[in-house]
Amino acid sequence: MKASKDRILTTHVGSLPRPPAVVDCLVRKERGEAFDAAEFTRTMRQGVADIVRRQAEAGIDVVSDGETGKISYSTYIKDRYAGFSGEYTPKTHLDLRDHPEFRERMKAFLGPRHEKRMLCTAPVVLRDRSPLEQDLANFRAALDATPRTEGFLNAASPGVVAAFMPNAHYASHEAYIEALADALKLEYEAIAAAGFLLQVDCPDLAMARHTGFQDLSDEAFIARAEFHVEALNHALERVPADQVRIHVCWGNYEGPHDHDIEFARILPTVLKIKARAICFEAANPRHEHEWTVWRDARVPADLLLVPGVLDSCSNYVEHPELIAQRIERFAQLVGRERVLAGSDCGFGTFAGYGKVDGGIAFKKLRALAEGAAIASRRLWS
Repeated sequence: MKASKDRILTTHVGSLPRPPAVVDCLVRKERGEAFDAAEFTRTMRQGVADIVRRQAEAGIDVVSDGETGKISYSTYIKDRYAGFSGEYTPKTHLDLRDHPEFRERMKAFLGPRHEKRMLCTAPVVLRDRSPLEQDLANFRAALDATPRTEGFLNAASPGVVAAFMPNAHYASHEAYIEALADALKLEYEAIAAAGFLLQVDCPDLAMARHTGFQDLSDEAFIARAEFHVEALNHALERVPADQVRIHVCWGNYEGPHDHDIEFARILPTVLKIKARAICFEAANPRHEHEWTVWRDARVPADLLLVPGVLDSCSNYVEHPELIAQRIERFAQLVGRERVLAGSDCGFGTFAGYGKVDGGIAFKKLRALAEGAAIASRRLWS
């Protein structure tokens, strides 16, 4: 994993808005409607090529496939692993529970949800490896056509899968997490073996406190998060730490977020993950102030920080000078070489759903590159 050796490198959290043709293919497949397999393959391959090219044009150094081939960042595994069926209706987020009118307005401006939320109703075992192999091949072809500094692919953590598709089969939550870790281990190792960076998405370590695990105390939640980290480290056993980055967030949606667990409470747990870099929220109004948590923490000397310097829930395009200031704040804490500029969360965590316009998302990425250039000139002057 490359550090910012002579300038601040730019990246983001992974998912990006998918073009209409891609969304159409994904939704038809998700609904179980008839679709042309060859057309689906061609559309995904072209979609990944286009998304990598657009990231390059925006000035992003460490790029992803935009999670183009996935209906969502968390529920996609039901297409690869057996053991999921039925339908799960999630609890209302704690911060939204007292605001029913706002919840209705959210539905209007976010659009319809397309992904299926299922339950685990049988043993989790690999069913079809071809979607993963297609992701790897599509991304390799895209990077060959548009070389970048590095490329990363996202994968769900065992904990976030459990948060979106809860257990209705295993004897305990812990047994379910262990089964997911054993299953996802294959995916983690395949991404690393293909020569890409692996980003494991871990909202279960933050967001799940006010969503799926809202009935727990903070202490009980942290104990559960500790177990999730142990299981994840088991799944990463054969993946070099230098190829692993993780993402932690409190949910990629506009809302009060006044029930978010404080970053200081979870950081000691997060730091136990076998990873070289941590991507985290640092731009939105609820968490920007928590840069001081890093100032006061005992941060491993080789850890790279990827603070979000773009808000992923707003169509505001951040001014490059603001982005530069945010970058410099973290560079002053841990050194310029250990900071990459990122986003709070993904811009397309669910296909065809979200508040941020696709074109504006890429304007934000362009501003990210411009802000990183400003910061680099000052930090290396």
